[in-house]
Amino acid sequence: MSDSRIPTSTSVSESAVIEAPFSAVWHLIKLQNFSQFWSKLEKSDVVKSSSPETDVVKWTFKDGTELDVKLEEHSSIDHFITYSVISSQPALSYTSVVSTIRAYPVTSGKHEGQTFITWTGNFSSDADAGVIEDAKFKRREALADLAKVAAK
Repeated sequence: MSDSRIPTSTSVSESAVIEAPFSAVWHLIKLQNFSQFWSKLEKSDVVKSSSPETDVVKWTFKDGTELDVKLEEHSSIDHFITYSVISSQPALSYTSVVSTIRAYPVTSGKHEGQTFITWTGNFSSDADAGVIEDAKFKRREALADLAKVAAK
């Protein structure tokens, strides 16, 4: 039996130095605030949940795609959030993805006073090379958008 799929890593990691103070960047890294900086998003609204322990935000993209994203973990001490996509309209071509955004204040050197940020994604094994490439470029675009907004 032949499998025509191209073998690919099922993870993506993008990073950037944001030319803005850490506090200006970290303030925006909340699921419900993504539409304040990510130009591809029309809106990001908190979804009422049946469980008070569950934080879900609906991201509505300008192309009409809707993702329900669940906050899995948040640390104000280590400055990261982890979230998963729990539903999508239209349906995704893969089973799952868990993403983490981490922010670090740059404390010395040429970029002192700025912010280093990483955005990773770990996809289920059914994600193909196109999904991974799309995720890479979407993260790059979003980080560039974040840099523009945080620098204001």
